[in-house]
Amino acid sequence: MQVLSHFRGKLRYGFTLIELLLVIGIIAILASIVIVAINPTKQLGDARDAQRRSDVNSILNAVYQYAIDHNGNMPAGIPTGSGTAICPSEGGVDCVDLSGLIGDYLVDIPADPQAEAGSTNYLIYKDTGGRVTVSAETPEQAAEISVTR
Repeated sequence: MQVLSHFRGKLRYGFTLIELLLVIGIIAILASIVIVAINPTKQLGDARDAQRRSDVNSILNAVYQYAIDHNGNMPAGIPTGSGTAICPSEGGVDCVDLSGLIGDYLVDIPADPQAEAGSTNYLIYKDTGGRVTVSAETPEQAAEISVTR
């Protein structure tokens, strides 16, 4: 008998099916917990909102740099009152053309990370006091992305 039990112990090399299933199950549970904790959708939305904030600031800085270089005159066409869409660099209809800023103040007119072709998804307007506001039309995580100076 003793020889037979010793022989059985040497033949067992791998894992049983139950052991493998338990390990795979534990790994799957841990992976799902990590994915939920990381939440890639929220992370990507936050990254796109950060790009929108950067674009809004860049546009507003370019407008004011233009005004400084042109004796306080803002680029033509910025409406007073409600926000109007900013034209993309290739132009557009019913939008504010800021192409005069390209070159000296902006490399190109920024566009929203999820904007369709022919749109920037950014708005610009002046209030009655002459302060300019640039905002993003479609923020994801933030309630509003807008800068006024």
